[in-house]
Amino acid sequence: MKRLFDITFAALGLILLSPLLLIVAVLVKATSAGPVFFCQERMGRGFRTFRIYKFRTMVVDAPKLGGQITAGRDPRITTVGHFLRATKIDEFPQLFNVLRGDMSFVGPRPEVPRYVEQFRDDYAELLTVRPGITDIASLKYRHESELLGASSDPESTYVNEVLPDKIALGKEYLQRQSLGLDLQLIVKTVLRMAA
Repeated sequence: MKRLFDITFAALGLILLSPLLLIVAVLVKATSAGPVFFCQERMGRGFRTFRIYKFRTMVVDAPKLGGQITAGRDPRITTVGHFLRATKIDEFPQLFNVLRGDMSFVGPRPEVPRYVEQFRDDYAELLTVRPGITDIASLKYRHESELLGASSDPESTYVNEVLPDKIALGKEYLQRQSLGLDLQLIVKTVLRMAA
């Protein structure tokens, strides 16, 4: 049932959002050098890696220039990128990941392999389901970049405070998961985007 929901609404979303996706793609390409999409390896269901798609919001080779953590007003973020991140429009290409079966609309957010390996036992439980575009942690940490920007050591704060809490919230989702909860989280996510 959940997979049917994902396929139906991912396809519908891509069709309905196609004009916006085209406009964003043109803006990204026209305002900074590099590709339209940012692709990154993430860990998926059953520890199977996949490439997540987002609109590129940072300069080319940003991870090589300053690591994988983005904190505060990171100078690697482009002008258009700030808007896309604030509105979460940069996440829209993940509808392709949902359609392909890499992700679901709702589920624990996919993490990069190196962080998964640090908490492998926890992720053995979390990755029994497809990771999602949104979840309980996504709503709680909507302004994660600002939180990390206020830290003197963003990497340490992420690994020792934020990520363990996200894992706990992911486990909470697994215990409570249902179509009703998924719909509730989707509606809350859309309302936060519109706010």
